[in-house]
Amino acid sequence: MTDVLTPVLTDNWGTDRSWTLAAYEDRGGYAGLRKALAMAPPDVVEIVKGSNLRGRGGAGFPTGMKWGFIPQDNPNPKYLVVNADESEPGTCKDIPLMMASPHTLVEGVIISSYAIRANTAFIYVRGEVLHVIRRLQRAVQEAYLAGHLGKDIHGSGYDLDLIVHAGAGAYICGEETALLDSLEGRRGQPRLRPPFPAVAGLYASPTVINNVESIASVPSIMDRGAEWFSAMGTEKSKGFGIFSLSGHVANPGQFEAPLGITLRKLIELAGGMRDGHELKFWTPGGSSTPLLTAEHLDVPLDFEGVGAAGSMLGTRALQIFDETTCVVRAVLRWTEFYKHESCGKCTPCREGTWWLAQTLARLEQGHGSEADLDLLLDQCDNILGRSFCALGDGATSPISSSIAYFRDEYLAHFTHGGCPFDRQASTIFAKVEAHA
Repeated sequence: MTDVLTPVLTDNWGTDRSWTLAAYEDRGGYAGLRKALAMAPPDVVEIVKGSNLRGRGGAGFPTGMKWGFIPQDNPNPKYLVVNADESEPGTCKDIPLMMASPHTLVEGVIISSYAIRANTAFIYVRGEVLHVIRRLQRAVQEAYLAGHLGKDIHGSGYDLDLIVHAGAGAYICGEETALLDSLEGRRGQPRLRPPFPAVAGLYASPTVINNVESIASVPSIMDRGAEWFSAMGTEKSKGFGIFSLSGHVANPGQFEAPLGITLRKLIELAGGMRDGHELKFWTPGGSSTPLLTAEHLDVPLDFEGVGAAGSMLGTRALQIFDETTCVVRAVLRWTEFYKHESCGKCTPCREGTWWLAQTLARLEQGHGSEADLDLLLDQCDNILGRSFCALGDGATSPISSSIAYFRDEYLAHFTHGGCPFDRQASTIFAKVEAHA
């Protein structure tokens, strides 16, 4: 489409039967694995460290550094767990990757497991996506039959078993320690840390947990080198990533580009906003990241740039909303989601998300007064930083940011006794100004 895009993970998505082993190997698949097996495991870790690959699941923690935390003197088995429980509203990169090219992930799992000296690995997939589970299971079977998995892989003396595990379908299981509890057969709830998974993770043994895209990026790094990868992106956010555009753009979809690209450029690649409409607000990393507005079109989409703008890059789930969208209603829908998905383990999140939804629903219906906005922000303050995991923090992000940017729109609900968008969305700003 343009030289701005860097198709690596998505390069083979249009290939005929791209999900098969034959199609993957025809395009050079498993070359990175053979290079890795010819090295010592610590050297593989150093290559990933040298690439400056940062976790693609949201937090952006350096992948190679995370691998280096595994204590090799621990007598317990080492495990690799791939977090494929893609649940964040707006996030849709891991599932299409696993559907189109499951062997990219499988090869990444083998290399990563070899690097940390794990002999058992798991891919924890959201249970509702049965089609993805079946495709992964077939890819794993093909890898066993080809000698990429199992005993003495390609004569290297290295053994690895890979298990595809179907999760029970809970947003909270995207949190790494809740995922481990679920994988062990318990109810998925976050664990108290320390100890951290690198020391006592799955079955109380050293464990590395990485996102699908993080692990899927490893084969190309091994094949083409750390310098090739780090030549893309920005100074502190290296490499490429899949940006998922959804919402009010002409052609929503997946765009693989270097970190640091701007939303303005991505919208251009997506054919622009839908005809006759303008950007109003957007999420840089899914609904749990603070909203940004049209003022932030030229913010570099990397970890530092988005952070400086007051939000988080997260999973690069770019949900685009035009002026016909009521920000209060959108935030209410997200808040109802977090209320439903709270695991209930800690009081701030269990009770707080319920109160957030109640207060927002009342405001959206035009009840209350401006003082209720301060009440809502006070509720957010009592949740932020006080919950057991990041779910509570994420629930407050769209609320506090939307009030900061669209306070007048909240006030318009009181003025009109309900949502002004239910009457004449095209004149919302005129209404707000007339009653300011």
